[in-house]
Amino acid sequence: MESFEVGESSLSLAELARRVGLHKTTVLRLARTLALSQYMVQTDDGLWRLGPAAGWLGARYQAGFDVNNVVEPALHQLVKETGESASFYVREGAIRSCMARVEGPQSVRHNVRIGERLPLDRGAPGRVILAFSGSVGEPYEAIRKRGFHISLGEREAEVASVAAPVFGLNWRLLGSMCISGPSSRLTKAKLEKHAKVVIRAANQLSYALAGSRSAATPAVVSHWHP
Repeated sequence: MESFEVGESSLSLAELARRVGLHKTTVLRLARTLALSQYMVQTDDGLWRLGPAAGWLGARYQAGFDVNNVVEPALHQLVKETGESASFYVREGAIRSCMARVEGPQSVRHNVRIGERLPLDRGAPGRVILAFSGSVGEPYEAIRKRGFHISLGEREAEVASVAAPVFGLNWRLLGSMCISGPSSRLTKAKLEKHAKVVIRAANQLSYALAGSRSAATPAVVSHWHP
């Protein structure tokens, strides 16, 4: 199921086999098994796409996610340290969803509702999710190298943000943590200064969700220095 890239609605059996590195007969057997539970669906022209159960699984995951006890305190601390609104985004197929948010103390701020669905390929939180999901080319290679991304008016004019990745159990990407606000206040210089704080907050949340550091810990979590 993870073979599907952003924007891909369906794939042929041959392409699925190529991406997962298995023989077509094996992939067909697995796809048919997943189709029995509606995790995959075969279209009339023989292609395969993700089924409705994949979405239900994501919804159940979010319902069971310990937002109040883990994520929200991390966002509150980030707001305290930066003075800006902080959010946590997760991927839902080809978009990102705001799973948790804490508003900053500023009277002028960037407003996002919890549950709001936004593009993955515009804005720092979405770019970070794509980068650490394995997207190739620029700017994703650079994002992975430095461990964060800054956005200035990319998704919405006059809105700026800086985001870093958050990892969960077995150090799999969970989403991204960011601060955002008006670009008149959050200049590039100020965002670069806040980047260290955002990365530290994302690291601490990752350790809380994934456990202590290990050989499997992504290098970006501990090795970036401004």
